Amino acid sequence: MGGDRAPAQVVKGACLAARDLDVGIILVGDESVLRGHLRDTVADVPSAISIQHATQQVEMHEAPSSVARKKRDSSIWVATELVQRGEAAAVISAGNTGATMVSAFFLWGVLKGIERPAIAATLPTLNGQAIMLDVGATVDCLPHQLYQFAIMGHEYAKQVLGEVNPKIGLLSIGEEDEKGNEVTREAFRMLKNSSLNFVGNVEGRDVYTGMADVIVCDGFIGNVGLKISEGVAEVMTKMLVKDISHSRIGKLGYALLRPAFHRFKKRVDYAEFGGAPLLGVNGTCVICHGRSSAKAIYSAVRLARQLIHQKMNERIQGTVTRETAFVSTQDSTSAKG
Repeated sequence: MGGDRAPAQVVKGACLAARDLDVGIILVGDESVLRGHLRDTVADVPSAISIQHATQQVEMHEAPSSVARKKRDSSIWVATELVQRGEAAAVISAGNTGATMVSAFFLWGVLKGIERPAIAATLPTLNGQAIMLDVGATVDCLPHQLYQFAIMGHEYAKQVLGEVNPKIGLLSIGEEDEKGNEVTREAFRMLKNSSLNFVGNVEGRDVYTGMADVIVCDGFIGNVGLKISEGVAEVMTKMLVKDISHSRIGKLGYALLRPAFHRFKKRVDYAEFGGAPLLGVNGTCVICHGRSSAKAIYSAVRLARQLIHQKMNERIQGTVTRETAFVSTQDSTSAKG
């Protein structure tokens, strides 16, 4: 029920996914409203679509904590409970991000060895794609939590991007080792001593160059950076369209370059990625953009299915265990030396 274009676009995207992706979809929310949208959206509702009634919804302006305190029959809380009880495999939401995270954190808990969850956004780069985390789940981080984000990003990049040995970068204000605040400098030291393929600090200007496959930062910096990037992309697109439409030469040039523009739009369109997984929680959760279209919801379902089939949480847990053992060995060797 959450999101700027819900429930119409959510219902439409869910129906497309149920037909094409061989998955069952449970729509959680006001049953009468959802049935009305199903009638308006498709002539023949897929048999894989079902409805779980929920009497409440968390509005976008509400405090995330409200979902646990007074809205336990909200669509996001009920959906998260379905996963907790084993009646569903994943939660997908375009609604209140904070409420989605609170529900997952409270009902599922976190993986062993992980203290805080992180939202992992996929970004286009000159070389393909990169992962940035965290982009909003944990605003204030300790150094070892950034280190844990790197471990989760490492495994996510391996499975989703297909990188055999992902390059890990730490977002900072300079490439030099000593740059950054106290938290990032300590996180740098921990990453440098890890078994991960750590390439050092990454400046903001290099996020989209492909210098790193995984960019690690706290949720405050990551969210601000992501929103700035979205804003710049939208403004540049509007400026370009405006300039092109004001001259015959511009219109002719656009006609010739239209395929390139379409490819570029596809690369930067968040609807192609669908959403960003909430990594670190003991379950599968995909957080979608508030303005998600049916295409974005479809892509989010596809991503959730991929995370489940590739056993992402089990892989992250295994990597955490191995990395912890590696660090312990290193510390022991250093102490003996």
